[in-house]
Amino acid sequence: MTSGSVRIGNCSGFYGDRMAAMREMLTGGELDYLTGDYLAELTMLILARDRAKDPGRGYARTFLRQLEESLGLALDKGVKIVANAGGLNPAGLAEAVRALAGRLGLSVAVAHVEGDDLLPRAAELGFSESGDPLAANAYLGAWGIVDCLNAGADVVVTGRVTDASVTVGPAAAHFGWARTDYDALAGAVAAGHVIECGAQATGGNYAFFTEIEDLLHPGFPIAEIAADGSSVITKHPGTGGRVDVGTVTAQLLYEIGGARYANPDVTLRVDSLRLDPDGPDRVRISGVVGEPPPPTYKVSLNRIGGFRNATTFVLTGLDIEAKAQLVRNQLECALKTEPAELEWTLARTDHPDAGTEEAASALLHCVVRDPDPNTVGRQFSSAAVELALASYPGFTATAPPGDAQIYGIFTPGYVAAAEVAHVAVHADGTRVAIPPTSETRELGPVPEPAVAPPDPGPTVRAPLGLIAGARSGDKGGSAYVGVWVRSDASYRWLVHTLTVDVLRDLLPEAAELPVTRHVLPNLRALNFVIDDILGKGVACQARFDPQAKGLGEWLRSRHLDIPKDLLP
Repeated sequence: MTSGSVRIGNCSGFYGDRMAAMREMLTGGELDYLTGDYLAELTMLILARDRAKDPGRGYARTFLRQLEESLGLALDKGVKIVANAGGLNPAGLAEAVRALAGRLGLSVAVAHVEGDDLLPRAAELGFSESGDPLAANAYLGAWGIVDCLNAGADVVVTGRVTDASVTVGPAAAHFGWARTDYDALAGAVAAGHVIECGAQATGGNYAFFTEIEDLLHPGFPIAEIAADGSSVITKHPGTGGRVDVGTVTAQLLYEIGGARYANPDVTLRVDSLRLDPDGPDRVRISGVVGEPPPPTYKVSLNRIGGFRNATTFVLTGLDIEAKAQLVRNQLECALKTEPAELEWTLARTDHPDAGTEEAASALLHCVVRDPDPNTVGRQFSSAAVELALASYPGFTATAPPGDAQIYGIFTPGYVAAAEVAHVAVHADGTRVAIPPTSETRELGPVPEPAVAPPDPGPTVRAPLGLIAGARSGDKGGSAYVGVWVRSDASYRWLVHTLTVDVLRDLLPEAAELPVTRHVLPNLRALNFVIDDILGKGVACQARFDPQAKGLGEWLRSRHLDIPKDLLP
């Protein structure tokens, strides 16, 4: 194994992230590898629609724009680039990178990883029972990336690999890890999970953001990974934002589920890792335990769900409920054909005796969905507009309704690892089959560890967010909410107070939904999975906040009886 550590940076957390980040990371300090995560559930649907229009597309084209100004710099510095920007067409992106290099007069070895695309076999694998998917992609692991790097690639582009795999691959190649080096691999998964979302690890979207002096232009994160899989999370000196135990904790909790975080190559025991300060803007992750991966790969399935349309009525002043009921009755009566789905949501954003018109107004949202675009297209739009002079006093809308728009549905699937033809394609065209890990283990629940009860004492009714941070996000129709505190005393109170029933009380939208709680003592954290709160996924847009990004902040704003001794 190679000694020392390998420096792996990130320059993209999603398709549309900061365009200048690649160059900033290459000019800001030393790196061995630069990674980028461009794919999300919604992104796969967007790329699938691109591919349907043009089979030569289906990849993240912004990656090429970044390379145009940075590829030569990366080659000069000896920094290898690994990104999942290939989306649904990694071979096409690899060829486009070669063409770009040719125009720039650069000699570059470009490899790619494929095999995640299961669309041609969707029916055979049982993924067409709910309708033919537009995209069906298995989440591959890191060993195809490892093979490409070992064969001398300067740039490796992949399709749908797990977000952490673009970090695990470089670390495993650098140190020569074996398939069964589970603790080391799990450590790299932890580091990769922290840096995969870019500036979220350096203060972006951070609950205690007011404590960070410089968030104007936060730097992107770096993982310094050691041969045993332990790591230090940091950023280039002089960049904005901050790396501390809090920012790393927040990102570790992001969309992980429970104590076992499964990847195709290893299962990370999130409850094993420890975080310690390691100097300014440096946090050490150590003690990580890994277990064999599960025998199946997760599959991202995206389908066209139908067509949708929406409008929002502004209700101002008095009689808000009566105004809402009037326009609801009028619009529903005016629709010639009843849509398959018609949803009304009244947001009581109005305040009594308000000092501005906006503060005196509520918002009534109407969303319609149907398999037939005509049902929710101009028929719906015209019916809403025609009410303008015949409805409630002060009638106005935030924007005129438009024509029907296609919406998608995301569902997860699973496939036996042996069914997936994971392939590394070297720069010279050599194709190498990557077998799945031979040792696997089914995931099992981790019992909640015992935590001593909190000390009794006087309490104050106050927002949870005064002592607790939170980060939330989406996985299909489910929302994940991680909550953490910064002292042992606060953690004892949190564990015994924030039960599933209390969470349902604080978040009434979850009152009738399945909720699972996971306890993570080393992070002083709880993680909640709220199933079905997002309907059929982000593309369906069934909720005000369709990706649940603000759900944790809503929870932090709710009031509980908090011990006075814990409050700042």
